[in-house]
Amino acid sequence: VPCKRRGGVRFTLKGQSSFNMVMITNVGGSGNVKAAWIRGSRTRTWLPLNRNWGANWQSSIDLRNQRMSFKLTLVDGKTLEFLNVVPSTWKFGQTFASTRQFF
Repeated sequence: VPCKRRGGVRFTLKGQSSFNMVMITNVGGSGNVKAAWIRGSRTRTWLPLNRNWGANWQSSIDLRNQRMSFKLTLVDGKTLEFLNVVPSTWKFGQTFASTRQFF
């Protein structure tokens, strides 16, 4: 049964310099993320995130001082892009909510 969520998908940033951990929460639809990608404003290409544990996804790319976008694919095959969700002034420990949601 698809799940409806209030608000958009949320991205919490953890890590340090070249180790980025992103906790992806408040995911509607099937609610189960199958694949995730990240793109910095200077990388200009989608880079895959690897599942670390549960809702935590990681990369080893230094994206400090860049706007960040995410692309998610759920187990049911639905894919959404979340463009420029994170501003270039972000800090580790912050959570950013998108305006988009899976339904």
